[in-house]
Amino acid sequence: MNLKQHTIAESVSITGKGLHTGELVNITLKPAAINHGIVFQRVDLENKPLIPALVDYVVDTSRSTVIEKDGGRVGTIEHLMSALAGLQIDNVLVEIDGPELPILDGSALPFLELVEAAIPTEQNALRNYFSVPEAVHFKNEDKSIELAALPLDDYRLTVMVDFNSQILHSQHAQLHEISLFKEQIAPCRTFVFVHELEFLAKQGLIKGGDLSNAVVIAETDLSKGQIEELSTLLDKKLESDGKAGILNDEKLKFHNEPARHKLLDLIGDLALIGRPLKAHILAARPGHASNVELAKLIKKQIAAKSSAAPYFDANAEPVFNVLDIAKLLPHRYPFQLVDKIMSLDGTTVVGIKNITMNEPQFTGHFPDNPVMPGVLQVEAIAQTGGVLVLTSTGEPEKYWPYLVGIENCRFYKNVLPGDSLVIRCSLLAPIRMGVAKMHGEAWVGKNMVCSVDMTARLVKKSN
Repeated sequence: MNLKQHTIAESVSITGKGLHTGELVNITLKPAAINHGIVFQRVDLENKPLIPALVDYVVDTSRSTVIEKDGGRVGTIEHLMSALAGLQIDNVLVEIDGPELPILDGSALPFLELVEAAIPTEQNALRNYFSVPEAVHFKNEDKSIELAALPLDDYRLTVMVDFNSQILHSQHAQLHEISLFKEQIAPCRTFVFVHELEFLAKQGLIKGGDLSNAVVIAETDLSKGQIEELSTLLDKKLESDGKAGILNDEKLKFHNEPARHKLLDLIGDLALIGRPLKAHILAARPGHASNVELAKLIKKQIAAKSSAAPYFDANAEPVFNVLDIAKLLPHRYPFQLVDKIMSLDGTTVVGIKNITMNEPQFTGHFPDNPVMPGVLQVEAIAQTGGVLVLTSTGEPEKYWPYLVGIENCRFYKNVLPGDSLVIRCSLLAPIRMGVAKMHGEAWVGKNMVCSVDMTARLVKKSN
């Protein structure tokens, strides 16, 4: 899995018709900055609204995943979202001049090949992975649907589908490595049963559907009249002997292609969490509605965790060790107060400061009752934030970071020798004109010991 965020190197476009609207639509993928995320823009509307690809903006999951914001609606986004997630692309602007993405061949492969043609490009910021800390479950007992996200230091998906069909039996699909997405999942097409077609057509849907973009499955033998009706509905003459089974000229790409397509949709819908996941996803009979519900539950877990002590893996390789930090910050002993940086994603940084009895402040600061001075806690937080601000420039060696403001500072608990401060700093707003506003916290175990709002200024070094 990628360590750093990725965008694309150049703009690329594709044209096609929407599955449900039947409208011809053009989309253009454009490079985007660090932490931009995947954002759609309806360029055909007067206000050209931006619609972030987030579960917060999902408004319909009846036959596809639809998002809407500020009057801009975009439907059938799951195949493109799946392709972007499969290639581990974090930041892209998707311009679209209609209400629905093109269906193309009904799979994610054309979108994936489009992104590959745009050249995936690494960016200078870590991916902001969310590692599921404990099991998350969604269940719909009426429909025998069950999904779960389990802790795992990787991204793995397992799907089971069962349609109570004599033709399409119970199937399983799995993806154990995201690097295998292109080969094993991306080519798998959407599918529909013949008995669903008339219902969907009456609902004003599948206006763009035909045998070139969906696998059509007949569960019973078809009469000549039924074949003619289907030919009219699909706007293509069916050369069928009327026997139950796959009506397409091209048969299944995999024996379990329907289950693999459900997994494809699941990846695309879970990408609406807005952060790459580390988890094992288990899904029995998933659909867009249940996928989105699981995504919402995981997002709630993210929100709950953001107010808790920062997590870090003590065995993980740090982003920066103490020598790397010395190359970034001008501080030296005894004022270099950060030992390592454990995560850094462009908006948030987590650093570690280990407290020992041998530090010089304890010579005069309560020698018989050593307590880390509050001002040094704030300084450690400020230095951690300095790493975040400097690395955002792409040229940290050219700037001095100065702390110019402290507000809302609170101390909650004494910090003693033997403690390890886990420090988290997050930007409160994008850095503008070299000014960064941050919120910083320091924790010992599960206890917050200090919090502070800070303003820092970057000043370019003189020649």
